[in-house]
Amino acid sequence: MSIQSTMIVDKDFKLAEVDPRLYGSFIEHLGRAVYGGIYEPGHPTADANGFRGDTLQAIRVLRVPIIRYPGGNFVSGYNWEDGVGPKEERKRSLELAWWTTETNQVGTNEFAEWARLAGSEVMMAVNLGTRGIDAARNLVEYCNHPSGSYWSDLRIAHGYKAPHGFRTWCLGNEMDGPWQIGAKTAVEYGRLANETAKAMRWVDPSLELVACGSSGSGMNTFAEWEATVLDLTYDNVDFLSLHTYYNNNDGDTANFLARSLDMDQFIDSVAAVCDYIKAKKKSKKKIYLSLDEWNVWKSQGASRAEQHWQIAPPEFEDIYTLEDALVVGCCLISLLKHADRVKMACIAQLINVIAPIMTENGGPLWLQTTYYPYMHASVYGRGTVLHPLITSPKYDSRDFTDVPYLEAVSVYNEELSEVTVFAVNRHLSEDLLLTVDLRSFGKVEVIQHTILEHEDLLAANTRSNPANVLPHNRGTAAADGGRVSGLLPAASWNVIRLRVNG
Repeated sequence: MSIQSTMIVDKDFKLAEVDPRLYGSFIEHLGRAVYGGIYEPGHPTADANGFRGDTLQAIRVLRVPIIRYPGGNFVSGYNWEDGVGPKEERKRSLELAWWTTETNQVGTNEFAEWARLAGSEVMMAVNLGTRGIDAARNLVEYCNHPSGSYWSDLRIAHGYKAPHGFRTWCLGNEMDGPWQIGAKTAVEYGRLANETAKAMRWVDPSLELVACGSSGSGMNTFAEWEATVLDLTYDNVDFLSLHTYYNNNDGDTANFLARSLDMDQFIDSVAAVCDYIKAKKKSKKKIYLSLDEWNVWKSQGASRAEQHWQIAPPEFEDIYTLEDALVVGCCLISLLKHADRVKMACIAQLINVIAPIMTENGGPLWLQTTYYPYMHASVYGRGTVLHPLITSPKYDSRDFTDVPYLEAVSVYNEELSEVTVFAVNRHLSEDLLLTVDLRSFGKVEVIQHTILEHEDLLAANTRSNPANVLPHNRGTAAADGGRVSGLLPAASWNVIRLRVNG
């Protein structure tokens, strides 16, 4: 038995071009994300600089366009100068965000070099917790100024003649959070962020700057924080950040699979605040959104390493199931549905810490269930998002009403003459027969129908069983002229790739 849904996709109903940075990620000096994740001298796959080759290869497959660094909570107590220069002269620091010891063996230059190998840009963050304008402008000078000044010449002396040219910068991290080192009120943060932005841009006018929005929609100051911060920074920033995480720690799968509706509402609410400040200031400038932390995070909380001051202890190493991958897929669809406003997003994080890629120190890596929808969207979700007209049966859950069983979006890559439909069947027991009307494209043919599914919603990939949940290409989608029909199995992630023949 199956339920039925329809989807109309018209090539003229364009929402927005996808900014590739929508598929960004995040690496913080937290747990084994850096040490044991991207950097492990002596590992069998490590290069001369200590970078693990196996993780680099897995990341290249993802085509990650931009990676946020070095935090996260970590950045609010970070002195960037501790992470540059000869490694043997770098001091070890007590890292207060996570109560560990930071060796500073990986810093700005190493990460820039690693990101180039990974094929990614760097979204750099500055410390507006314990530091401010001076440290931020000096870091921009160190990273981006060609030569002829103290900090740029110091970079050259450290072995990096060419400037890194980091374009996108975060003005602090979650500064509304009481857990943050140097947490601030909206007015305190807004004033500091604005003055820091001015100074950074005076060093390098080409920068794109991201102001901190609320740490989540559940914060008591949510919306008021956004309005105040933007009122103080509007002319000197380009993006406002959003952070959101989801979990199913209460075991309510139907409600969990509806969580992307919360992401939809969060994005719409923040965009509305941005436009309110635009109207208030009578400005022609539009502020875009950077959802630079999002993911499923089961182990979230205030817990830190049980024994303080360890070096890179395992932390927040969540194991992801099929149902987690379905929520990640729904969130990716939500991001695409808001591609007109959300131009950057970072799944947090990339390696070992609530991550799609896991490693063993000295050993192999394996790919979590969430790796696959992320990879599919990044590889096949480039082009123009089209407004779909969807009809689908719906259900109610504890926190949501009218949840469509079909969550879907389409992307048209005109250069490749391809349309890709990303779809999740939220129904836990029934298959969904999907019919897609693409008559505006003329005749189409199915290239591939890829499915991620498993009989057990809690099935996961692990060190001992890394191939337990893998996508397959046995989907039934078939084309008849300008129509495509296919069965989406119960609780499944689907990628239907179509060639447009005109």
